[in-house]
Amino acid sequence: MSVPTSLEDQAIITLSERAATEIKSLLERQGKPDAVLRVFVSGGGCSGLQYGMAIDEEMEEGDQITDQHGVKVVIDSMSLQYIAGSTVDYIEDMMGGGFKIDNPNAVHSCGCGHSFSTEEGEEGGCGSGCGCGH
Repeated sequence: MSVPTSLEDQAIITLSERAATEIKSLLERQGKPDAVLRVFVSGGGCSGLQYGMAIDEEMEEGDQITDQHGVKVVIDSMSLQYIAGSTVDYIEDMMGGGFKIDNPNAVHSCGCGHSFSTEEGEEGGCGSGCGCGH
């Protein structure tokens, strides 16, 4: 297995300070202060693709890694083509708190913000049973 590629000069994804604070807190609560945040894209959702985030301790061949506000963020090469340049933020509203991804590559997204499509992907839109209520 090769060593993951590190992009020090170019942010593959931007993590807000608020999101980094929440992630660091989560890592500490789970007793994994040295783990990384894996951000990925998988097929599914009402718009064709959906976001995923997970705490990971393993690196895979082709992973891209960046350090944002003291949090190591890892993205696999397949996901990178869909979410490069995105911003991950943590927002709180009357419904509670959660992570929000602002993706400049998304041309359509579900009202819930968890699924999207790109120009190369299928035309998206809610109404296909995603359950987001939009």
